[in-house]
Amino acid sequence: MVRRHVWVSGRVQGVAFRHACAERARVAGVSGWVRNTADGRVEAVFEGSEEAVESLVAWCRTGPALARVLDVAAAAEPPEHLAGFSVRA
Repeated sequence: MVRRHVWVSGRVQGVAFRHACAERARVAGVSGWVRNTADGRVEAVFEGSEEAVESLVAWCRTGPALARVLDVAAAAEPPEHLAGFSVRA
């Protein structure tokens, strides 16, 4: 199990980024959460198999159709063994 803490910048709020991300994470069996930040970015934590987590990080580089991603920063962290995936306010 691996964990990645991800920050996505660009036009990523108001384009269904969080909900599309959550759906992809659930389908992939990845746990964690996603939320909008006050500075206009999207922040997410992914935990699961290395293949599934890296696939989600790669998806964040494009996001849903209306998003315009400018940058993705990802940091490896120790897993916390989260259960399920949530969209945070």
